[in-house]
Amino acid sequence: MASRTMKGRRALGAAAGISAAALVLAGCSAGTDTGGGGVLTIGTTEQITSIDPAGSYDNGSFAVMNQVYPFLMNTPYGSPDVEPDIAESAEFTSPTEYTVTLKPGLKFANGNDLTSSDVKFTFDRQLAIADPNGPSSLLYNLDSVAAPDDTTVVFTLLSENDQIFPQILSSPVGPIVDEEVFSADSITSDDDIVAGNGFAGQYTITSYDFNNLIAYKANPDYEGLLGAAKTDSINVKYYTDSSNLKLDVQEGNIDVANRTLSATDIEDLRSNDNVKIVDGPGGEIRYLVFNFDTMPFGATTPEADPAKALAVRQAIADLIDREAISEEVYKGTFTPLYSYVPEGLTGANESLKSLYGDGQGAPDPAKAEATLTAAGITTPVPINIQYVAERYGPSSGDEYAVIKDNLDSSGLFTVTLQSTEWVQYSKDRVADLYPAYQLGWFPDYSDADNYLTPFFLADNFLANHYDNPTVNDLILQQAVTVDPAERTALIEQIQDAVAADLSTIPYMQGAQLAVVGADVEGAEDTLDASFKFRYAALSKG
Repeated sequence: MASRTMKGRRALGAAAGISAAALVLAGCSAGTDTGGGGVLTIGTTEQITSIDPAGSYDNGSFAVMNQVYPFLMNTPYGSPDVEPDIAESAEFTSPTEYTVTLKPGLKFANGNDLTSSDVKFTFDRQLAIADPNGPSSLLYNLDSVAAPDDTTVVFTLLSENDQIFPQILSSPVGPIVDEEVFSADSITSDDDIVAGNGFAGQYTITSYDFNNLIAYKANPDYEGLLGAAKTDSINVKYYTDSSNLKLDVQEGNIDVANRTLSATDIEDLRSNDNVKIVDGPGGEIRYLVFNFDTMPFGATTPEADPAKALAVRQAIADLIDREAISEEVYKGTFTPLYSYVPEGLTGANESLKSLYGDGQGAPDPAKAEATLTAAGITTPVPINIQYVAERYGPSSGDEYAVIKDNLDSSGLFTVTLQSTEWVQYSKDRVADLYPAYQLGWFPDYSDADNYLTPFFLADNFLANHYDNPTVNDLILQQAVTVDPAERTALIEQIQDAVAADLSTIPYMQGAQLAVVGADVEGAEDTLDASFKFRYAALSKG
């Protein structure tokens, strides 16, 4: 077929959706039944960067995308395995060609046809824009996309037998967008996206007040894997203070609190009969990132020295007290992590435990001192570490206070801690402004690859200037290795190599958790191994 002509972005001068004042009224009325499935209000501290799939790669933004955009592949409730979503079928038709057939007659909520042309446009723009805060690095194996007719899409891959590509189509790089709403070569603003109404997921957005309030309406024309939404209207309220989130859920002002309450608040709420704590499988990790250019002795510093920079990273790894963070800060809701792939996934090992600290998981200041001395480094070493409190919950400050104390009390480092709000943080970290900084990771798909590819390929989303050709080749190799045992061995080998390099130091692993009103159902269905919190599973009795 002839590809549908890109008509360009519409003139979207009107304010997105309903007025902010109207949304405030809607967002604060938890439990008000509007008919047709009712209304339910969710609270979160997870901030949005952008709802353009090419412009963000974070859990807060992806939480919105999961509700409103369709995917070619998706995970049904309760499963980590992908199946066709708006696709009728998806399969390898040759070792390097993955062919997807769309369901016929698909439409966006604005009435535009959803065809293979939109799918090609979606992935072409991800690669063209390649935003440093976006997920385009996940498409490392994509060569080209063809749309031979309205319902057929052919992905041509660079390497044969890609075991990961179907999962990638369900990830943050996979939301399908309307080519008549989105720009082909730049990030489209949130207001233009909402006004364009180019949604085809379980919900549409009827009102949008950035990082304040969002109103969703069930999409009656959704034709994907997950089925109809159980609740007609969802309002999501964004909090900057988790104590207010806790207060509102326990008082019944909101129906669901999902990411992020403090460990102390969760402990307190477990004894409250007005709410239920719903736990799901883990996968979230916390880690410290080093910028290989700007960290002490980094490549662009006056005292640049790769061996000394490595010694600094090694000494820090020797000093972090994971048990103290787990018990004192997180009350056991996060547990110590000594591997790059979290416990429970195939290929996870604990290479960091044997290499650093006392070899058993505890810190070892004497070993850290010996490492720095052997490298000829004068102590204490000054280092700036950045963290982001409202992004990863109120305990982030306490978490990094422990890390600062671990480093300072050794006499080997002088740590300056700083916190920045997330929207600015996401820009600054890729502009080389932070020598070392906190990030958290919530997986895109349930496979060890998702803890390796985004972080350690040469063009990774961390943009921290880490580049190890051997690691790069091993990551590409494991992704196309069919034999499970051979692939597991490669995953373990990759972890050993990156543990020696210390591009990042993972140190905590946490479970999924939501606090819901006593009459709310469905949270247990969506807190699953897909790691996607789908609002459409929720209902109120």
